Amino acid sequence: MVSKFDVVFRGGRVIDPESGLDAVRDVAIAGDRVAAVGVGLPPGRQEADVAGQVVTAGFVDLHSHAHDLGSARLQVTDGVTTALELEAGVTPVAAAYSAAAAVGRPLNYGFAASWAMARMDVLAGVTFDGSIAPPFANLGNPRWGRAASAPEIDRILAILESDLADGALGIGLLVGYAPSASPGEYLRVAALAAANGAPTFTHARDLIEFAPGGAIDGAEEIVRAAGETGARMHYCHVNSTTLRHADRVLALVERAQRAGAQVSTEAYPYGAGMTGIGAAFLAPERLAERGLTPRSITYAPTGEEVASAARLNELRAADPGGLAIIRQLDEDDPADQAVLRRYLTFPGSVIASDAMPLTWIGATPEPAAWPLPPAAFTHPRTAGTFSRSISTLRGTSGLSLSEILAKCSLHPAMLLQDRVPAMRRKGRVSEGSDADIVVFDPETITDQATYADSTRPSTGIRHVLVNGTFVVRDGKLDSNAQPGRPVRA
Repeated sequence: MVSKFDVVFRGGRVIDPESGLDAVRDVAIAGDRVAAVGVGLPPGRQEADVAGQVVTAGFVDLHSHAHDLGSARLQVTDGVTTALELEAGVTPVAAAYSAAAAVGRPLNYGFAASWAMARMDVLAGVTFDGSIAPPFANLGNPRWGRAASAPEIDRILAILESDLADGALGIGLLVGYAPSASPGEYLRVAALAAANGAPTFTHARDLIEFAPGGAIDGAEEIVRAAGETGARMHYCHVNSTTLRHADRVLALVERAQRAGAQVSTEAYPYGAGMTGIGAAFLAPERLAERGLTPRSITYAPTGEEVASAARLNELRAADPGGLAIIRQLDEDDPADQAVLRRYLTFPGSVIASDAMPLTWIGATPEPAAWPLPPAAFTHPRTAGTFSRSISTLRGTSGLSLSEILAKCSLHPAMLLQDRVPAMRRKGRVSEGSDADIVVFDPETITDQATYADSTRPSTGIRHVLVNGTFVVRDGKLDSNAQPGRPVRA
């Protein structure tokens, strides 16, 4: 008799955050769906004994700029099965989906419409092809960050509306990179999102503690927009834009949530951020706002610690889109570690990586090479966010493993599912859910990537299935597997 199951995982600890299941079960896969979860299931064409391992839904990363093959593979080996570009977004969205489908991806992918790129188009005349490179290159261009007139805002909104009509998952807003943009424009974008049933994903503008003369406090702006427009407002990497002001900002978000506003947060478990060195808040005269100096910045293309304000200005002028690591919270300081845990454990928050594309130091890129050669460099969060979060929070946060995994899979899927019905099948391990599965060893799962050696894959990840296809099997990446599919509204 031919088996009706393609794969059966035998005897693992199955954790389904939605139903609350946390028990030893078999999980059967047929095609691209979970066919059954139970005890003593019939044989499959392939069998895997996963006794002692955790079997759960693949991780859904709402905040990934990792569009290149090497960084996508790093994410898969961290248990990620769906990686979405929602904070920066892209335009045109249709072109981005077409390009991704043409080259193939090892994990599922999707895009938000990009407010920043729409502004760059209208205010600075920059043209886009759906890739992420042009906006990074133009981060330091002052023309796109200026205040816009009412007719210009109308044109910006028209671009966003067109991309929403083409399947964009929401609207990404890099407001922190355009501090001169008016709060009124932000409200108009939020109203557009609400009218289209689309969530927004905001890199907040500066807190009032950092820029007392700013137009509005960054946290207040997000909460205000949720209350006034009814839009779902997602606060991206609240850890890196709020730093040590967690108590004030999270209390504000909590009050808004209790009042019925749709505000959510995300965080990653690292004290350093990474962005284009031309970002407005990295100007030498502004570093003191965050307690930074030029030496707090490492310029990725050369690996150098920036020695002086003069050198920083030189790099910003020559390569404004060049990626740089910014050391903000001290990961060796118990007080700063407690701050990071506060963001990660905030009720309803999700874990998201802000994964970055690879930078190649002193060598010609080898995009298909695996393992990645030493010339590849990125932020360690690209390779280790989810494993690090699980290993860090277990036993130190008061959260159960199921609650931690919900932050990695179920909660991000639920955040999108009203706009994107296909997300109702992700983040779950139940009959009919998508066969996006991660199997890991709860005793050994952890990150291995460091700031000095940033492309080391996580350990403890035994198997990863994307749409029913093994991408990682027995701890080894299948470099030929590209089963990723588009996620569209």
